[in-house]
Amino acid sequence: MTKEMEFFIYLLEYYANYKDMLTGEVLKSWDDHQLTQRIYDNYWSYHTEAIENAFKDIDSMLATGKSAW
Repeated sequence: MTKEMEFFIYLLEYYANYKDMLTGEVLKSWDDHQLTQRIYDNYWSYHTEAIENAFKDIDSMLATGKSAW
């Protein structure tokens, strides 16, 4: 498994916990908003920041379609 995939799974699980949702629900939401690949591709940005910054960016993309960064 790549470092990117390991981090993506970590991010998915922690974001689901942050939102008090099941991981499957979160992934479906990301898929429905066509954000899954974009979130995965942000590995280099997200893994160097506090996890809360990634959550803020994902929330922004879900709400507006635009990154907070």
